[in-house]
Amino acid sequence: MGQRKTTAKPEKRKLVTKGAANDAAPPKDRRRERGEASVQRIIDATIELIAEEGLASLTMQRIAEHVGSSNALVVFHFRSKENLFRAVLQYLSDQYDALWITLVRAPGLSPVERLLGAVDCAQRFARQHPKWVSVFVVFSSDRKSMQIYNEIGLPSDVAYTAEARELLIEISRSGGYAGVDINTLSESLNYLVHGAWYWDHLNPSSRDTNVLRKTMLLLLHQAFPRHFELMP
Repeated sequence: MGQRKTTAKPEKRKLVTKGAANDAAPPKDRRRERGEASVQRIIDATIELIAEEGLASLTMQRIAEHVGSSNALVVFHFRSKENLFRAVLQYLSDQYDALWITLVRAPGLSPVERLLGAVDCAQRFARQHPKWVSVFVVFSSDRKSMQIYNEIGLPSDVAYTAEARELLIEISRSGGYAGVDINTLSESLNYLVHGAWYWDHLNPSSRDTNVLRKTMLLLLHQAFPRHFELMP
């Protein structure tokens, strides 16, 4: 008998959409996402408790109860209350820095616009996130936590003040202003922000006023009358 010839079946090809091989997103790490969400919930709860109750009586157990989780979970993520406080302060510092970058360091802004951005940054941060401001105030005024603030919060504060000072120097130079005490003006603006934040922390009902902006613009108008207008 002759050998039967078999016909090879055509190979089935997988349909691949254009760019799928290169653009396919890696699988999400669900465990990592849950862990990051858990950490953020703990940080948010700690911020709320510090803003409302201060630091004196705050415990890991109290934070866990506020989150609705176990004390073991809080300890697992942060190991100690000091580490948690550092994480909280770093988070808040990062948020302020992001707003500063948006309002002060945006490309194409003039020195005057950047300085007005710095004024707006201080007021907007306080209005949008009053509890965040309260936590900054608590950390910077509590003797036990002041070391953490000096390590994490203070360097940024010094950098913002130095950046604002350079803007004042540029406005003074380009505008032909003589006799302006840049150092005193720079420090005064910085003290105004901290003073306003302290006041708002102690008097929450005053947060929606324009006192801070008006006072800062008054100082700037006195130094550079052709560049800064007074608020009505």
